[in-house]
Amino acid sequence: MTETPSYGHLTLLGQHSVHPASPADAILERVANPAAGKHYIVRLTCPEFTSLCPLTGQPDFAHIMVDYIPRNWIVESKSFKLLLGSYRNHGAFHEACTMEIAGKLFGLLEPVWLRIGAYWFPRGGIPIDIFWQSDAPPAGVWVPEQDVPNYRGRG
Repeated sequence: MTETPSYGHLTLLGQHSVHPASPADAILERVANPAAGKHYIVRLTCPEFTSLCPLTGQPDFAHIMVDYIPRNWIVESKSFKLLLGSYRNHGAFHEACTMEIAGKLFGLLEPVWLRIGAYWFPRGGIPIDIFWQSDAPPAGVWVPEQDVPNYRGRG
């Protein structure tokens, strides 16, 4: 007989929640991996990520894609959505936002493998794309391409 997982530790799912004022205020939560011991990819995609330029205050937009192979934990998706929304009024360069998101996920989940691709929309005619991965993925795991459509001005 399979044990029903407990979700009593979750503070956001099923509750009225407001967007945190900043990434520092965001609470990222996790739940037990329902298929622990198997290597499979979880993909999180945010095609409308927004932050602010730390110098001009102008909005910056990105298509962010995270792929990871869970070990013992998967991210609770509402908390992830609220984390991403917390950047809406946060001033930071593209690289800082991207690496902070990757670091928060990697630190919380301790996955087998994680990669992030952040495809920032052009400002001043220059798209800036940020990529990071924790290591090479395990042999034999199918890792799909990110296939983010080319934006005008991106090769």
